Amino acid sequence: MTTLALHTARLRLEPYTPADEEDFVALFQDTRVSRWMGEGPQTEAEDRALFGRVFSKVYAQDLFDVWAVRHEGTFMGHAEIKPSPEAGGHEIVYALAATAWGQGFGTEIAQALTGYGFDELGLTEVHATVAAENTASLVLLERIGFRHVRDIAEDDGGTTRVLTRSVAPEAAGSGQPR
Repeated sequence: MTTLALHTARLRLEPYTPADEEDFVALFQDTRVSRWMGEGPQTEAEDRALFGRVFSKVYAQDLFDVWAVRHEGTFMGHAEIKPSPEAGGHEIVYALAATAWGQGFGTEIAQALTGYGFDELGLTEVHATVAAENTASLVLLERIGFRHVRDIAEDDGGTTRVLTRSVAPEAAGSGQPR
């Protein structure tokens, strides 16, 4: 699998380059963003190591697709679609710089990732895992056809919601939701 560039009406999702490191680290060091990602906020060194693994593992071993998100050439976020045992299939993951929130970019990214999963990867379902407190992401995903299927109780006492969007059997390959 080779990560292809994706386009939305306003965004370009393209493979990371080494020149993106500072933007990636700044995105993940912003606790308004990182509080919703993976294990939550990490040290700068951990975020730099994560960025390095995009090249040394993810791209080098062709593990899954991951992109830098740009608007008018400016870095504004992160996107990926990857196998997730926790979700029970392929999961979409995205993060936007706080300055880009509330402008519809999250919807564009989620729709692009979902369509990519259906059309390019041939998936019949795409999943997302979202902290139960992350109301904005839950509303966004439900608005574009994801449905809540179950909750995961986390070790820290929090709850993660698993949402799923399926392709209608007659629309398999077209990215049309069921």
